[in-house]
Amino acid sequence: MTVPSAAPARNRGGRWIEEWDPEDETFWREKGARIARRNLLLSVLCEHIGFSVWTLWSVMVLFMGPEYGLTPADKFLLTSVVTLVGAVVRVPYTYAVAVFGGRNWTIVSACLLLVPTVAAFVVMEPGTSFTTFLLVGLLAGVGGGNFASSMTNINAFFPLRRKGWALGLNAGGGNLGVPVIQLVALAIIGAHGGPRVLLGVYIPLVLVAAALAAVHMDNIASVRNDTGAARDAAKDAHTWIMAFLYTGTFGSFIGYGFAFGQVLQSEFGRTPLQAACVTFVGPLLGSLIRPVGGRLADRYGGARITLWTFVAMAGATGAVVAASVQRSLPLFTAAFIALFVLTGLGNGSTYKMIPGIFQAKAVARGLRGEEASSYGRRLSGASMGLIGAVGALGGVGINLALRQSFLTRGSGTGAFVAFLAFYGLCFAVTWAVYLRGTAPRSRTVAAAEPQPGPAYAEV
Repeated sequence: MTVPSAAPARNRGGRWIEEWDPEDETFWREKGARIARRNLLLSVLCEHIGFSVWTLWSVMVLFMGPEYGLTPADKFLLTSVVTLVGAVVRVPYTYAVAVFGGRNWTIVSACLLLVPTVAAFVVMEPGTSFTTFLLVGLLAGVGGGNFASSMTNINAFFPLRRKGWALGLNAGGGNLGVPVIQLVALAIIGAHGGPRVLLGVYIPLVLVAAALAAVHMDNIASVRNDTGAARDAAKDAHTWIMAFLYTGTFGSFIGYGFAFGQVLQSEFGRTPLQAACVTFVGPLLGSLIRPVGGRLADRYGGARITLWTFVAMAGATGAVVAASVQRSLPLFTAAFIALFVLTGLGNGSTYKMIPGIFQAKAVARGLRGEEASSYGRRLSGASMGLIGAVGALGGVGINLALRQSFLTRGSGTGAFVAFLAFYGLCFAVTWAVYLRGTAPRSRTVAAAEPQPGPAYAEV
């Protein structure tokens, strides 16, 4: 067996691994695991800062008082725009890994985070027009793209048997950027009274992350120049089915991450500091439990964990509706935090399903060994960017729905009722496509369960 090398390839800049076979247990034990874990660690760091930059406006709007001249509807619109851009750029970011290499694009994408942070530093003061804030918010959306390229890159490094944990850890570490930016903002803005100090802290962190990626990360040569994989993934119905389910999990996580503090302010009259003291708890717990969702999916099957997560999310949303009607702040806060935890669990389980689905498709095509693994890595890596992009659009929908609900009803109750119905639909789709034994044209059984299941029928 040819031993993969991390030495730079001829006529290529940077660190390139010419051959990579993580499914080979000997290679994985002797060399692969060490290289994969090193890349995972740096990927988590860069994605974490990307999430922080993407969601920094969820904090900034809490501290933009009457002197900024923004209504609650303006703030929901601002965070919706930021979420939208973060979702859309995930598609080109997915392609970028194949075009430039995972390490190379990690460096570029980290450096791009300087643009929104510097721009926000310049304009963040009373008297700035709402249009200017919207335009600067658009720039912050690039932080959302880091997730897609990071997940696509890390997916290629790990064997199928370890993907649930690895992808959960990668995404969970990135998701932690949401509560961390909120905690840092609480400490810095609360102490100094202005958001510019917060932005000044993140600018050097971006530079450090880019430098570490340049020194310690690697590119996998087999991933490069495979832009056709995204096209093939887009043609597969399972890509869009999983995108729909991921809208229910990650779309909820990022949407609530942007909206939680604003709802506390608008519906329950919390001050900026009172809201900020609570808003970080949900995203923190949701981020920490995401790897657990991946691990549970590795053991019990992604679709089973996803199915029951949607049941629990519907129950928690029902409690949020009741709390909103009763104006019960303790119940509302507890139920909302429970929702965050459940979204994190579902995020881990849904992403575990993706490589399993395409591995099962490879086996159904008659592929075996490394050929099957390569096929699964190729399509699952490409599909993750598309699924992540569509899933993040759920965050846009949540913020727009809450904005409309506050405009028409003066509370978020109407929006939460709609979310409850949506989780019921996600439950039905998960059961019908991946768990019902007689589901037409698809019987993966929980998207490549750890034990053998019924034969896979191509959609």
